[in-house]
Amino acid sequence: MISIFEEEINLIKEAIFHRPKNNFAYAYDANTLHIRLQAKKNDLTRVELIHGDPYRWAEGRMLSDKLPMVKAAADELYDYWFIAIEPENKRFVYQFEVSDDRETWVFGEMGFTADIEQNRFFRFPYLNAVDVFDAPAWVKDTVWYQIFPERFANGNPARKTNTNAVWGDVPGPDSFFGGDFEGILEHLDYLSDLGITGIYMTPIFEAPTNHKYDTIDYMKLDPQFGDEETFRKLVKACHDRGIRVMLDAVFNHAGYGFGPFQDVLKHGAASRYADWFHMLSYGNGEEAPRYETFAFTPYMPKLNTSHPEVKQYLLDVAKHWIEEFDIDGWRLDVANEVDHRFWREFRNAVRGVKDDVYMVAEIWNDAMPWLQGDQFDSVMNYPFGEAVIDFIAKDKIEATRFASLVTSHLQIYPENVSRVLFNLLGSHDTPRILTVCGEDLNKLKLAFLLLYTYPGSPCIYYGDEIGLTGDGDDFAYYRACMEWEPEKQNQELLAFVKRLIAIRKASPALTDNARMEFLKTDDAKGLVIYRRRSGNEEILVALNKGDQPVEFELPASWSGKSVVDLWTGQQAEQDKGPQSTSFKLDGKQFRILGLGIK
Repeated sequence: MISIFEEEINLIKEAIFHRPKNNFAYAYDANTLHIRLQAKKNDLTRVELIHGDPYRWAEGRMLSDKLPMVKAAADELYDYWFIAIEPENKRFVYQFEVSDDRETWVFGEMGFTADIEQNRFFRFPYLNAVDVFDAPAWVKDTVWYQIFPERFANGNPARKTNTNAVWGDVPGPDSFFGGDFEGILEHLDYLSDLGITGIYMTPIFEAPTNHKYDTIDYMKLDPQFGDEETFRKLVKACHDRGIRVMLDAVFNHAGYGFGPFQDVLKHGAASRYADWFHMLSYGNGEEAPRYETFAFTPYMPKLNTSHPEVKQYLLDVAKHWIEEFDIDGWRLDVANEVDHRFWREFRNAVRGVKDDVYMVAEIWNDAMPWLQGDQFDSVMNYPFGEAVIDFIAKDKIEATRFASLVTSHLQIYPENVSRVLFNLLGSHDTPRILTVCGEDLNKLKLAFLLLYTYPGSPCIYYGDEIGLTGDGDDFAYYRACMEWEPEKQNQELLAFVKRLIAIRKASPALTDNARMEFLKTDDAKGLVIYRRRSGNEEILVALNKGDQPVEFELPASWSGKSVVDLWTGQQAEQDKGPQSTSFKLDGKQFRILGLGIK
């Protein structure tokens, strides 16, 4: 029965949104569908899913059932209603019955109608197991460490011919300090002790610069770093310690010295590689060649990845380093500027060699078009890092805005995607996080707390765990040499990060799913409280970024139950006695509390 009160504000239909086969309706696993509905914040009071099998009919109509949906999340503008359901026969059609306690409508493909007979069902035609997003299972439990090889450690100084700087000096754009594979090998025990289970290395293939994003030969290791025997030894040593290895692939562009590009410069349109690049003109004696590049960088000519020979060459590169050296992942540089067809073929090629290779794209914005199971497993989650930095480091946004930003971001992807996103606070392309925090150690600790308790696969940029700093007008300032003298490392920060990693690795609630529930935000006090859950295990994180002490209450469902302080490993003691549900939180401090912890 529809009742419409014209004198009152009606249900906000224009804010209600759903579209199947994306982040609003997707296969979570081989048996389960996740369905989301977006509505104006605090508008709907009830949503029910009307669902059925399109081939199950009786008396001239399709049979259907109703199930209640739950309001699972909310940001500044919208509520997100959710249900997980297992279709009996893999086929699924559905509509939504939405109500605001004044009026009720059926929402389907034709918009809003009085009943289901006047509308058209949304359809998820068939839940095909092969279509389920299938990122490697190991990723959700992985703690990453990004290494810029030239600056991590110099393990074989005698072999170097191009070193032009003393380890620890202020780096310049053309500085070479001699970092190499041997240096990484020497410090694997350090990484294991920190809790690292995945290493991501920026490019290691032959190139003239210290950053190696201008590749000359994709099939050759840069001699500065070492030979194939040493690299093979490094990968094996990592695997022996349970550490995965991910390399950086620069397939959007090559380096100026790349052989095929040099051939084009020499022979122009007559070169057999003339179509390998996006040439605008081949030049003549008076005019230099013009060609598309990465950004406006003339020494990085853009590759034509739609050309069959270019495509095959790059796919052979991708397979080679897996087949010959057993690497575990590819990070894909400037991935959003390469055509989708190439990435689909790339996925099939590398998965044909090793079925659990992890593929992470450098995409700084909403990446849903690339994360539908046919291209990438993950992207570098810069939006998360930016939200943390704006909230904690720069004080640009308040607690409620922060919660809204990360909630919105968790809704733009399916949960099985968010569970393996590559989360970071900084990289070789950004200022050092401690510098961004104004060298305030307490701020940095809170930022790390958010990183390691957030859904996804966290990564730390080398040296951030010991307090390296760096900012400036040039990327060189972000890429200082790793400090290996213990007395020059911030040991307090190092111990803090090690403890956070240990808590994460021991807590299924922090790794098993991508659900994050904000329980409270207080802009005046700088308070944020959120919860993560898995099975019977619940973890509550309370963060006070303000300067004054605050009190916070446990959820009502925790009352009278044994609560563990995960930082100390001991039973948590409430501030007002064992029957109290109140905890005190000093300025710039936090608590990580657990319920149902084994």
